[in-house]
Amino acid sequence: MTCMEVDKGMKEFVKKVAVPVGGAVFLAAVFYPLCMENGQCDYLKLWMFVGIPYGIHRMFLWVIPKGFDIGGTVGVLVLNLLVGGVIGGIILTVRLVLAVLYLGKILVSGVLRPTDRRSIGR
Repeated sequence: MTCMEVDKGMKEFVKKVAVPVGGAVFLAAVFYPLCMENGQCDYLKLWMFVGIPYGIHRMFLWVIPKGFDIGGTVGVLVLNLLVGGVIGGIILTVRLVLAVLYLGKILVSGVLRPTDRRSIGR
């Protein structure tokens, strides 16, 4: 195994596992205090808050508030954030499942990899 293969494998691990999991943990830590109600966390609200950065730029349709008063404008913008949060929550869930599957693939391939007989010390 060359140094280039190790570098490629580490780069792929960081891209597929560390970044999605680290981003989700960081966002959950930031938004956790906002989701506390009566000493308990509302996990649906936390899921939507954490999903906003993942889904707001993937929305294909933005409802543009035109001709509304301030209450209607704020309501339409909140609707956009809710839809973006739901889309992002689904995307984040899929990314985390893919990270777990990739990590399992790495562990299984590492366990099942045959040992190199030349390095055993003849």
